[in-house]
Amino acid sequence: MKALRFHAAKKLLVEDIDNPTEPAADEVVIENRFTGICGTDLHEYAYGPIFVPKEPHPFTGAHGPQVLGHEFGGVVRKVGREVKHVREGDRVSVQPFITPRGGDYYTDRGNFQLSDMMALAGLSWISGGMAEKALLKGYNVYAVPEELADEDAALVEPTAVAVYACDRGGVKQGDSVLVTGAGPIGLLTLLAARAAGAVQLFVSDPNSTRLKIAKSIIADLVTINPKEESVGDVVRAATEGGVGCDVALECVGNTQALQACVDAVRKRGIVVQVGLHPGEAPINWFNVVYKDIDLRGSWAYPGQIWPRVMRLIASGQIPARKVVTKIVSLDEVITEGFDALLDPAGKHLKILIDLNR
Repeated sequence: MKALRFHAAKKLLVEDIDNPTEPAADEVVIENRFTGICGTDLHEYAYGPIFVPKEPHPFTGAHGPQVLGHEFGGVVRKVGREVKHVREGDRVSVQPFITPRGGDYYTDRGNFQLSDMMALAGLSWISGGMAEKALLKGYNVYAVPEELADEDAALVEPTAVAVYACDRGGVKQGDSVLVTGAGPIGLLTLLAARAAGAVQLFVSDPNSTRLKIAKSIIADLVTINPKEESVGDVVRAATEGGVGCDVALECVGNTQALQACVDAVRKRGIVVQVGLHPGEAPINWFNVVYKDIDLRGSWAYPGQIWPRVMRLIASGQIPARKVVTKIVSLDEVITEGFDALLDPAGKHLKILIDLNR
């Protein structure tokens, strides 16, 4: 079968590899349909290996070369005898965490993303979404509602990141919310905040093209270019009493963006760090203390969130497909997908791979 595999930084190859093995009792084989290119995939391509194991993964044994892709969905083609919740022919969305079951403090409590043994399909597992087929654990796949299109099934994963970030921020009806970063996760976070009841939305990004796209998706969104105006000043001027927003979510992994969140949030507000910083990020700790701010991390999502996120997309409350700006084939994904997303001009947000093209 055809697959895109990571070999080293700047070395991705579309190759012919073996089809998945027959599934074990607790496994399934799916025919992949659509797969999203994530920022994590871009980082592996540009600077990796980062999450792709250099040595065999302690739980899965996986290591490079690695089939990429952890945002995907498809159709079940083979089912292990112990898997009862899906059948051959079911359309599914993939929750990509693969962890030991039993004996781990966090996985025993359903927090698979927090386990030190956590692996991820498309990064540290034998299979990934950027291939024609994938071998997965049964618990990785969720049958999708009829209202959910195949493209939507590949968008559940990034949308889950956004929904969980809003959960961590306690976003509620009537809130004012700032998101720094108008990339795919930032825009999905804005949509998730709106679905949670936020009525006043701000987004900050130095890329004017992305700000225009964001405005086209959410008409009443206040867009801010931090190169031209102070994020905090704009937010305070527009919020009740001039105090700042209730919740600020940093979706870039950028020091200036985090500093802007701390500045823009009101006293006793909440700042959620969603984007991954490459290193230490200094902030004004006097403001954190003086303003009585809650500063929280948001790492991925709990696996149990999948049905809820699918319902939010299927109902139209989170129109996730609006962040998709391009669909490419596997053969053209390196130049038309990865390189296009790394272009500093930033003309695209989310690019999907159509495995049937």
